[in-house]
Amino acid sequence: MSLQNPHGIPRRSFLVASGMGFAGLKFGRPVQAKDTAGAASSPGTAKSTILFFLSGGASHLDMWDMKPTAPLEYRGPFQPIATSAPGVVLSEHLPLLARQAHHLAVINSIGGSVSTNDHHAGYYYNLTGHVPDPTFLSLGNSRTPYPSDWPYMGTVVAARRPPHPQLTNAITLPHMEGAPAYTRPGQFSARLGIEHDPLYVDGSRENPLKFHAPALVLDGDVSQQRLNNRGSLLKQIDAAHREFDQYAGVQKWNRQQARAMSLLMASGTTEAFDLSTEPVSVRQRYGEGINGTSLLLARRLVEAGVPFVTVFWKGDEKAANERKCASGGGWDTHGNNFGCLKDDLLPQFDRGFSALVEDLADRGMLDETLLLVTSEMGRKPKIGDPRSGGVSGAGRDHWTHCLTDIMAGGGIRGGQTYGSSDRYGEYPSEKPLTPADITKTVYHAMGVTDLQAFDAENRPYDLLAEGSVISDLF
Repeated sequence: MSLQNPHGIPRRSFLVASGMGFAGLKFGRPVQAKDTAGAASSPGTAKSTILFFLSGGASHLDMWDMKPTAPLEYRGPFQPIATSAPGVVLSEHLPLLARQAHHLAVINSIGGSVSTNDHHAGYYYNLTGHVPDPTFLSLGNSRTPYPSDWPYMGTVVAARRPPHPQLTNAITLPHMEGAPAYTRPGQFSARLGIEHDPLYVDGSRENPLKFHAPALVLDGDVSQQRLNNRGSLLKQIDAAHREFDQYAGVQKWNRQQARAMSLLMASGTTEAFDLSTEPVSVRQRYGEGINGTSLLLARRLVEAGVPFVTVFWKGDEKAANERKCASGGGWDTHGNNFGCLKDDLLPQFDRGFSALVEDLADRGMLDETLLLVTSEMGRKPKIGDPRSGGVSGAGRDHWTHCLTDIMAGGGIRGGQTYGSSDRYGEYPSEKPLTPADITKTVYHAMGVTDLQAFDAENRPYDLLAEGSVISDLF
């Protein structure tokens, strides 16, 4: 399992559990504070959140904010279809999800404009709720995650929940987004503190049922046999601890050590990751590719009591190249947008996410599990990206100015469409929102009203001053 080191600290000094993050060192200690939930009357009661992030920028116009009366150069060839909810219309290529529409809230009026109109800043805005700072424009993809960044919403939720007895409060799978070339800022706890970083669990397209369960990772001469010897491991921990002492600010080391040891020693740790125990019919319903099995694993993790699970879409670059998507394997469909969506992306998404909604509802878990589908951007409404041949290339370029999010469960009222974009799908029109409003709504659904923390100088600050809870969704 890969391990990122955004701080330049010697790798030999790290003790992590399956990539336990290091994006935050001594940048705050959260404390109880007054309710900052906004207009909603009382906090929600969801026990867990599953955030499904469609990496690359999913086309809102071709999925759930369709414009059938717009000119052809905007609307494209896809047609809307009726669903199980009169107030919800989806693309014809989402037939399975259409049957679950009575559980969904489709939010069509999110304006996530960033100065770069690109991925890095889009990730940051939609994962943290904070407008990216000027370094995203000046540095572009060279803008690495900073310890002073605003924290990922999942880590804020994790920080406000009692520690899980065996696992961690925030788990991300099946990969760290953008690593190693362009590790995306916004997916770490950053200034909130290292101990709240997600646990990263890796999965692969080649073996989609085999996820890397938590295991300690140390550099040097530590073999698997020695890792299994607790006494030897503790000596290695102590050595790493002494080396780490030179880095001021690692005040949470003992808690990190206890966390890692708990993951290693608890027999129940790996049980939630064993998908082989799931019936074949269930695995087939989710889809047996890596994205489907990741969603199935997410369901198992919330069953095990993990408060926040993130699934980053894992694309197939080889298949995308064959279909001329110019997308890097994900939803960044600069070329052949409609073919790539119809033949690959939408069928995978439709099967996996509809199965998750249906499965949670059948198990009586949907009311206590919030689902959020989001992306770093939408796609440009006018068809034709110059980088892939213009109109003839049938691609859609980046478009952070308007996107759609999907929410379900966790107290959300299903069968509704909230807000709207303009006639071309270019900008929010009715009930405009920002990613800060979405983030605040997630906090509210999870009962998080404490958004105060303290910096290294013991000065209080608000983890998200912007945005308001979207009360009408509940």
